[in-house]
Amino acid sequence: MENTEMQTMLAHVETFFRQSGTHGLDHTLRVTRLCEEIGLAENADMRVLIPAALFHDIARPIEDETGIPHQEEGARMAEEYLRSVDYDAGRIPEIIHAIQAHRYSTGPEPQTLEARILSDADKLDAIGAVGIARTFMQAGEHGDGIQGANDHIHEKLLKLRGLMYTGAAAKIAERRHALLQEFADALEEEMGGGRTSKAESPVQSGNIPSH
Repeated sequence: MENTEMQTMLAHVETFFRQSGTHGLDHTLRVTRLCEEIGLAENADMRVLIPAALFHDIARPIEDETGIPHQEEGARMAEEYLRSVDYDAGRIPEIIHAIQAHRYSTGPEPQTLEARILSDADKLDAIGAVGIARTFMQAGEHGDGIQGANDHIHEKLLKLRGLMYTGAAAKIAERRHALLQEFADALEEEMGGGRTSKAESPVQSGNIPSH
């Protein structure tokens, strides 16, 4: 993929991210870099993979406003842009599919190598050091505290290592999962050795330490 072509595409995508956040432009850039790394290792079609990575979360900032799942609206926006710049028409359907299938919990199952790599890269950015940082950013965005972030780590993030599609992503996931697990164990210990459910706080259960 020509560097000028990618830079023009990135400049277009960047205009839709007016503020930072869990799914801000920095997340898109990290996912794109992971796609480059995994894509090279897996011999992927980079002219499918990189546009899909750049556009995969373009509709995130307007998802709440429109009510349309961002993977669906993002795919539509990507197609509109790519056709407007006369991008390779034969690759556009594969780019659209990769965007539509990148969310591991919703949407279609990724059917192509490029779609699987994008899904893997998106999951990888949710674990490891960056994943930990994003978890607490998300907790703040949603008005949750440390407990909410801890629940998210155990209910979702610690399961992602086993959901990778590609061998290259699985190797990265092993390293990131190990760091996440170490952090999760330390957090559990410092919080008192166990998770408190949202329905039962220490005050409600009567387990208030005496002084």
